[in-house]
Amino acid sequence: MTVHVSRLLQTLEPSATLAMAAKAKELKAKGRKIYDLSLGEPDFATPEHICQAAIEAMRAGHTHYTVASGIPELKQAVVDQYKKRYGLTYSPQQVVISNGAKHALHNAFTATLNPGDEVIIPAPYWVSYSELIKLTGAVPVIVKTEESSGFKLNAAQLRQALTPRTRMLLLCTPSNPTGTFYTKSELEGIADVVLDADLTVVADEIYDQLIYTAEPFTSFPTVRPGLQERTILINGVSKTYAMTGWRIGWAIAPTLEVAKAMGDLQSQETSNPCSISQYAALAALTGPQDCVETMRREFERRRDYVAQRIAKLPGVTAAPMQGAFYAFINISQHLGKRYGGTLVENSSEWCLELLAQKGVATVMGSAFGAEGYARLSFATSMETLAAAFDQIEAFLQEAK
Repeated sequence: MTVHVSRLLQTLEPSATLAMAAKAKELKAKGRKIYDLSLGEPDFATPEHICQAAIEAMRAGHTHYTVASGIPELKQAVVDQYKKRYGLTYSPQQVVISNGAKHALHNAFTATLNPGDEVIIPAPYWVSYSELIKLTGAVPVIVKTEESSGFKLNAAQLRQALTPRTRMLLLCTPSNPTGTFYTKSELEGIADVVLDADLTVVADEIYDQLIYTAEPFTSFPTVRPGLQERTILINGVSKTYAMTGWRIGWAIAPTLEVAKAMGDLQSQETSNPCSISQYAALAALTGPQDCVETMRREFERRRDYVAQRIAKLPGVTAAPMQGAFYAFINISQHLGKRYGGTLVENSSEWCLELLAQKGVATVMGSAFGAEGYARLSFATSMETLAAAFDQIEAFLQEAK
C-alpha cells in the first residue's frame, strides 16, 4: 500500500521566508555574492551574560526534563516582566513556555479553536498565521488593509468582517511584515468591537521592545477593562535578545483552564522546551537590559538609512517603519516589465529575479497576503544594506 500525505497537509504552504533564505544559502554555497534581506533574524550575537548562564546551567546539571510547560523561575520572570512593563497581573500558572513563539501560537490556536471557527487576520500578515490556523480545522478570514492607513485594521473593517462563526481576532503589533504598530487610540476602537462581539484575541507582541516612535508600545490587554480575560499574549526572547536559535517563546493565557490545555498539548507533542535555553532565557529577562537598548538603537539607525534609500527608489513607496525590523515596499509599478529579458508579472517573480540577477534576497508580498509588495529585513549590517540597495536600484533601472 502506498503511503499518502494527509489531505490536511497537502494544503499546507511552506514558509516563504525560510524558502527564500534557503535559496539564498544555496546560491552562497555555489560561490555567489548574496545580500540576504529575507530573514527576520537579528545579526547580533546573543549577549554574553545570557550565553554564560547557559554554560552555568549545564554545569549545574540542568540538562534533564523540566515541567512540560516550562520551569517555574522562567514563568515567574515572564509574569514579573509584564507587571513591571505594562501593569498586567498574572499568575505563573497562566504562562506556558514553548519552543519559540511560533510553537506558542500553535498551542494557542489548537487549544481554543474548533473546526469551522473563523479567525480574522488583518493582511499583510506573517506567513505562518493562516497555515497554523488551518491545521486546527478553523478558517482564516483575511481582511485587507491599505498602505495609506499604515496597513492597520480599523474598527469598521473588523465589524464588517464579523459572522456568526467568528471566534477570534489575531493582532500583531508591531507588525511583521510591515513594521507599523497600533497606537493606543487605534487599539481602543478595535477593543470596543472585540468586547461587543465577545471575541478571543491572540496578541502577537514579539516585537514589543523594538519601537522607533515617541509613543510607547501599548499591550492589547491594557486598552480596555475586560480584555485581559479574553486575550492570549504571545512573546519570546528571539527578537529582543537576539536568541532566535535558542527557541524560547511563551503564551500567557487568560485563564488557568486555557493554560492547562496548552500545557497538556505541549506535553504530548514536544515535552518541555530545551532546559538549557530556558535558563538562558531566564538570564535574559532578569539580567542587564542595556543590551536591548543597544540593539534597538542600531536597528533604528538602520531603519533611518533604509527609509532614505527607499525614498530614492523610483516608483517605490513604503508605510512608515515604526517597529520591528522590516520594510514592506510597494513594487506594483515595476511589475509587467522585463528584467534581463524575463517578464516579471507578480511579486514572487520579482523577488526571484532580483535574487537570481542581483543577488538580493527578499520575500514576496504575496506570501503575506499582499500582492505587489516585497518585504526587506534590515536586521543586517549597514554594509550589506548599502550594497543591497545599490543592486536594487540597478535592477529597477534595467527594467524595460
